[in-house]
Amino acid sequence: MVAVPRRRSPDELPHSAGPRGGSPAEHPAGDAGAGGGGLPAALAAALAEFSRHLSAERALSRHTVRAYAGDIQSLLAHAARHEGITDPGELTLAALRGWLAGQHGSGAARATLARHGAAARAFTGYAARRGWLATDPGPQLGVPKARRVLPQVLRREEMDRALADCEDRALRESAAGERTAAALAVRDAAVLELLYATAIRVSELCELDTGGLDQARRTVRVLGKGRKERVVPVGLPAMRALARWEEAGRPVLASERSGAALFLGARGGRLDPRTARRIVHASLRAASDAGPHAIRHTAATHLLEGGADLRSVQEILGHASPATTQIYTHVSAERLKATYRQAHPRA
Repeated sequence: MVAVPRRRSPDELPHSAGPRGGSPAEHPAGDAGAGGGGLPAALAAALAEFSRHLSAERALSRHTVRAYAGDIQSLLAHAARHEGITDPGELTLAALRGWLAGQHGSGAARATLARHGAAARAFTGYAARRGWLATDPGPQLGVPKARRVLPQVLRREEMDRALADCEDRALRESAAGERTAAALAVRDAAVLELLYATAIRVSELCELDTGGLDQARRTVRVLGKGRKERVVPVGLPAMRALARWEEAGRPVLASERSGAALFLGARGGRLDPRTARRIVHASLRAASDAGPHAIRHTAATHLLEGGADLRSVQEILGHASPATTQIYTHVSAERLKATYRQAHPRA
């Protein structure tokens, strides 16, 4: 174990930070803010510090942090219960394998096992860098690779129909004269248009502020994963829908809770991602049974089919690696082969 610096009083620690420096065994289990209840004190503190690292230093989304923290809590609980481990420095490859074997035996899917393995490797790598582990067993941990499933993509006519239906609803509600219902319908149309125009994530859309939209340049400033900012172009139909929302919809819903949020909920606060997903689901239901994330897949695929290069699509999507974007070239190829099989007499 590494040498432990002087322990600071609770008043010296940042309010949201976990324990810093030294072995996690030197910090009480009460510091574990990541749901470490039931774990030995050192393991609970290690879990809390790892969660803080993911959130504050790696700037991962709260959903990713929650998923990884849950995986590691499960791993540490298994290690404590079945291996008698009470300190992160005692973690071994056998303990990691035993945990994954138990997950597999309980029926976990390949994709889930792959994520568990990634979380375990991230934790042991962090523990080794902190000096809690003399050697990192994570690289030796083998897990089944998740099968790559091609994302569901709407055809252009399906997407056009969904957008048209949303626009028609906005016009009907506006004609009916009920201001709140009309404002919500105008908002929903702008949400769907912007998601398709930019291929941004629902969570990114909900984080947009009014100042992030540049009407003159037709761009929007997006804060993506890892708090990385990117500027994405916006098409004319989406800009028109956004202009209607800002002029005729947003003022109706705005309240003291609104702040700078571009999209608002019915009570005036920033639009919640769950509400945004319900908007998308309802809009797509008539055209397809695809989920909300299908709009992002659809926009990316349509860009490639329209002649955009892979690097440009990667930048628009905010992918760190072109390998992540590569999946959309497979989608386009499969669609091309399907068209060939239908159209060619000797296919």
